[in-house]
Amino acid sequence: MVSRKSLYDEYRRIFEEKGIDDFDLTCIFQDMLGERFPLMDSGKAVPEELEAKIRSLAESRAEGYPLQYLLGEWEFYGYPFKVREGVLIPRPDTETLIEDVLRICRENGMKSPRIADLCSGSGCIAITLKKQLPDADVCAVELSDTALECMRENVALNGTDIHIIKGDVMISAAVEAVGKRDIIVSNPPYLTAKDMSELMTEVRYEPETALFGGDDGLDFYRVMTPLWRDSLRDGGWLVYEFGLGQHDDVKRILEENSFENISLSRDAAGIIRTASAQKIGGKKNG
Repeated sequence: MVSRKSLYDEYRRIFEEKGIDDFDLTCIFQDMLGERFPLMDSGKAVPEELEAKIRSLAESRAEGYPLQYLLGEWEFYGYPFKVREGVLIPRPDTETLIEDVLRICRENGMKSPRIADLCSGSGCIAITLKKQLPDADVCAVELSDTALECMRENVALNGTDIHIIKGDVMISAAVEAVGKRDIIVSNPPYLTAKDMSELMTEVRYEPETALFGGDDGLDFYRVMTPLWRDSLRDGGWLVYEFGLGQHDDVKRILEENSFENISLSRDAAGIIRTASAQKIGGKKNG
């Protein structure tokens, strides 16, 4: 049997040649061996059955298959979420949306807000908001059957409860199903045609419908902003995630649809990642 260290070093060299961070390899070892620090006992032999599994996962990752799909679960805002092909992988960038919503609730004294998460995917945003705001009424709107199945699993995994609605956020039927809300949050598809042609190998495994936002990446913002505006109560908030360099365009779309108090937030990497905007007619915050 091979030792943990020799098996790790073998694939670390392969990952290095492929330009893949050895963090991914560590995650595979942690998951397969069920230990947080699997290399602390580096000389320990790896059982043959586990060695075969580790090799299979490491080889798939080396070929560009996403680590999150290989493991079947990923963390978002400290909570576990099931992920699989056909479902967008939760990313740390999106945690900025959570921070925006929590800030809005804190600054406006909202303890039991009615929140809708559009293009919900795995449900990571909706479920996290419900965990952080237990008294909130949270609904999640998603069209993909694969994502809806995954979302239901994540609701159970996290021991929480949200309203799940199958619907297309680009048509009025979904708006009617959701009803009036205090906050609408969304991480819609926003990659441009150019972005799609230059995707990293692992991102190509994710669903195109959750990535592509039209030639300039702004199709969803143009349609959703006026479509969902009236579902917000006066003084309600719309919170969007968007891609690198799209903040001016998204801000302009919000302004053209009579939103005010527009605030842009940066993610952990310092990139302007989200915009929050208040429906005109509500109380203005200083």
